[in-house]
Amino acid sequence: MDHAAHLSARLEAALLREIAESYRHLALAYFRGNLELPQFELVTSRGRLGRWIPDTRIIELSRPLVLEQPWGIVVEVLKHEMAHQYVAEVLGEQGESAHGPRFRAVCDKLGIDAAASGMPVPTPGAAHGDLGKVGERIARLLALAESPNVHEAEAAMAAAQRLLLKHNIELRTTRAALGYSWRHLGEPTGRTTEAERVLSLILGKHFFVEAIWVPVYRPALGKRGSVLEICGSPENVEIAEYVHGYLVQTAARLWMEHKVEQGIFSNRDRRTFLAGVMSGMSEKLAREAKQSEGAGLVWIADGDLEDFFRRRHPHVRHIRYAGQRRTDAYAHGKEAGQKIVIHKGVRGSAEQRGHLLGPRR
Repeated sequence: MDHAAHLSARLEAALLREIAESYRHLALAYFRGNLELPQFELVTSRGRLGRWIPDTRIIELSRPLVLEQPWGIVVEVLKHEMAHQYVAEVLGEQGESAHGPRFRAVCDKLGIDAAASGMPVPTPGAAHGDLGKVGERIARLLALAESPNVHEAEAAMAAAQRLLLKHNIELRTTRAALGYSWRHLGEPTGRTTEAERVLSLILGKHFFVEAIWVPVYRPALGKRGSVLEICGSPENVEIAEYVHGYLVQTAARLWMEHKVEQGIFSNRDRRTFLAGVMSGMSEKLAREAKQSEGAGLVWIADGDLEDFFRRRHPHVRHIRYAGQRRTDAYAHGKEAGQKIVIHKGVRGSAEQRGHLLGPRR
């Protein structure tokens, strides 16, 4: 199939402009402005995701890649080709093979995937969904959190959180050797709500990952947006992805229940209620973290993860946002959020019901 048919001429021109804009941003962030803008071409190849052509100063990108894969993957391929350009035009390397030592050294320094072929892998290291013995113990505790007795459920959830905290403390000296990974959560959105921002803070503060909102482009719509990226050890990324999906689904369910209980027929206060839910959950987790500190479990920031995060995001901006109005809907949502108990997970996306933290095969 000719993938050009998926975009109008107007959308394809906008896509090429966005690729050029992404290039300019990456050139400043990663290569200190030392690269000069090349030409860009979309090609029909599926076997080759991208290619730097030095003679004509063209970066080719696979059309199927750009149209079918998440924008984060497209950016990883673009960075890979920019590293080739940097080695050729800035370092002046002509003698070694395309993926030789100097190229690999540049990629390692900048946190770029240096693989010669294959789709960039967001989560190298552990097998997806395979969390080992600690994961199995956490799974059993979270299964107990499904108890209809609220006190039993909360006790099991608190025990699971303490176990996860203890596990990360014990791995402090060996985690760097296990490697770090990244993953994009949820669908790209044009506007980040307060509930989504609070949820990203929950993940970053309580689930041992770094969280950041990154810009993305949606070629089929010709629009920019943003998506939540998390970085961490493969198993922590896996758990954080589940928590993200679980809380999003649970907050949506609580809103529907609230509408029925209050006789509400519109969604006017939906965003305010969801912000309250996430705020309530955040406060609950903060109280449980205090209890863990009282038991002598104190988390010290993972410097190696910070280094990995900074290589991926050399220039991070912090932006303050105004919150939702503190209405009755917000208060109801906050109360509901403080009652949430995180149950055992699912493998894969939050929409697919299975066992994320289940027994190893």
